Amino acid sequence: MIVIRKIIQWSVILIVFIILGSLGYVWVEQWNFFDSLWMTVITLTTVGYSEVRPLTHAGRIYSMVLMLAGIGVMFYIITGLAKIIVEGEIRQSLGKRKLQRHIEKLHGHYIICGFGRIGEIIARQLKERRIPFVVVENKAELVEGLEELGYDVIVGDATKEEVLEEAGIERAKGLIAVVSSDANNVFITLTARSLNPKIFIVARAAEPGSAQKMLRAGADRVESPYELGGRKMAQTILRPNVTTFVELAMKEDVDLSMEEITVAGSSSLVGMALKDSGIRQKLNTIIVSIKRANGDMIFNPSPGTLIETGDTLIALGLRHSLETLEQLAQVSKKFH
Repeated sequence: MIVIRKIIQWSVILIVFIILGSLGYVWVEQWNFFDSLWMTVITLTTVGYSEVRPLTHAGRIYSMVLMLAGIGVMFYIITGLAKIIVEGEIRQSLGKRKLQRHIEKLHGHYIICGFGRIGEIIARQLKERRIPFVVVENKAELVEGLEELGYDVIVGDATKEEVLEEAGIERAKGLIAVVSSDANNVFITLTARSLNPKIFIVARAAEPGSAQKMLRAGADRVESPYELGGRKMAQTILRPNVTTFVELAMKEDVDLSMEEITVAGSSSLVGMALKDSGIRQKLNTIIVSIKRANGDMIFNPSPGTLIETGDTLIALGLRHSLETLEQLAQVSKKFH
């Protein structure tokens, strides 16, 4: 934006100078404005064309003054533009190299393909949770705004292998395909799955028949914004209190939250029953369900349910309690 303002500023200065120079010929030589404009332009540019009309002594003196002043103005503008171009190219090159080095260090990050309305919401949620991610967007005009938000951005077509490789697809934990075209989301899914068979892929589907195609292409989950929106509206009517509670638990600006926490093999919780783990008694946190490593889901687990390595605990509680539980799920540490 600063560069654009400078270019506009210098362009205005040049136009004003030319107009004033032309008016000078109109006043000194009594020429019409077009002839005066032509004379001003060829004088400032020093192209060496013949004079429009024979000049009087006053006209020659005015031309000399215009030449000397014009050379200074033109030199100032040309130097400024050259500086912007050179500095811009250097800054862009250095910025791109810095971004590449930063992305090369990322592991377990997410790749958001497409920065429309849905992509923007996803990026905001990940940033609030301090989860690393890279945005892939093919519209170059959006890049400056994304960089101002502090996002890592790669300009390119996410359906191409080299673009996803630049985003660190081999080291990424997940990919979200939310470009506007269902066909492109299918291609992105296919490409991502071929480059990283273990990556978790969530794709957006707008058309009714696209979901199955994306699942066959390798997507782990397919979401339709229209279907999700319709369901939420229906639930708001049928179960308004439940909907309010769920929304409250998922908001970022409230202390109550619902999280999923993976239990590592080194955790002190492994082999413990829920009733003996202290999660409910000391953290005042509710385990809503447990997803086993093999994919089995246990809803409303009983107090005697054992916690196993690789379990994903779906927990509801205060944020600081959930952070403590997450630490316990990763290291061999017990409650004091």
